[in-house]
Amino acid sequence: YYHEIFLRTGGLALGVTVLCVVFGVPETLILARMKSPWRALFLIVILGPLLISVVVRTLGWAILFGNNGLINSALLQLGIVSEPVRLLFSMTGVAIALTHVLIPFMVISVWANLQKLDPQIESAGLSLGASPLKVFWRIMLPQLLPGILSGCIIVFALAASAFATPSLLGGRKLKVVATAAYDEFLNTLNWPLGATIAMLLLLANVVIILGANRWVERRFSQVFDA
Repeated sequence: YYHEIFLRTGGLALGVTVLCVVFGVPETLILARMKSPWRALFLIVILGPLLISVVVRTLGWAILFGNNGLINSALLQLGIVSEPVRLLFSMTGVAIALTHVLIPFMVISVWANLQKLDPQIESAGLSLGASPLKVFWRIMLPQLLPGILSGCIIVFALAASAFATPSLLGGRKLKVVATAAYDEFLNTLNWPLGATIAMLLLLANVVIILGANRWVERRFSQVFDA
């Protein structure tokens, strides 16, 4: 039972991290190429989830994910689906909501790394005949990798320890480690077991973060030596 909860939490955190990389890195690159005042405006839009209370934000997603919510209503009217898609009380809904709130951390991490790069490097690659995709893959991505890995550490740790979003959107049956510890503390009053679950979550996060941090430092040294 608890193995399943820890595996579910790890899979959720990993999935959210991958989604934040897939959407966050292109967002940062597009944002870096914008001119004022559009850059400031879109930066506020990206950081907007951090300015809203976690409960209010999660309840907003619950309204959108309902069978009669905006998302299912739009899908039904467009004829994409024949019946409402189950987003509320599912891992899909929890992953979408967590990605929405955690993607700013990925954008900030990559943005900080992007500001250190010389923009002439990309122009030099293009002038030497490389395609834009090859320039990004061979020149830009290796230099952005430390920022991406740093963002992955932050996003994974926050997703693995998230409580409010999985609790409100996942329901009672879709438990993660944080909600399981909460139930043991306040519902069954089994404080030793709740403390054990919390300590195991902390230990797992520390081990993963330290391992990833060593990888980040190694990548930093490789980029610096290059």
